[in-house]
Amino acid sequence: MKQINWSEFEKVELRVGTILTVQEFPEARKPAYKITADFGEEIGTLKSSAQITDLYSPEDLIGSQIVGVVNFPDKQIGPFMSQFLLTGFVQNDGSVVIAKPERRVDNGAKLA
Repeated sequence: MKQINWSEFEKVELRVGTILTVQEFPEARKPAYKITADFGEEIGTLKSSAQITDLYSPEDLIGSQIVGVVNFPDKQIGPFMSQFLLTGFVQNDGSVVIAKPERRVDNGAKLA
């Protein structure tokens, strides 16, 4: 495993957002959702494509807080532009468990 220093870690903007909308993404190569999340006043509302359909339904996700990387460049995924990376833990079977705060925090709060 490659080690990084503190200043490298500080460059990654890991922020809390609340999921506002979840839509099916049938054009994706692997099953995915289109997610819109509110990251607070400073960052605003961002969209992402996330391959989390194995463990979560759209109804499960609405209103959930998540941790997203908000300072990657936008990424074109088929006809959709992804603006943040929703973080999670990939299990042995390929399913993803979403990383989220264990208590509610303000949207936009930075992981430190």
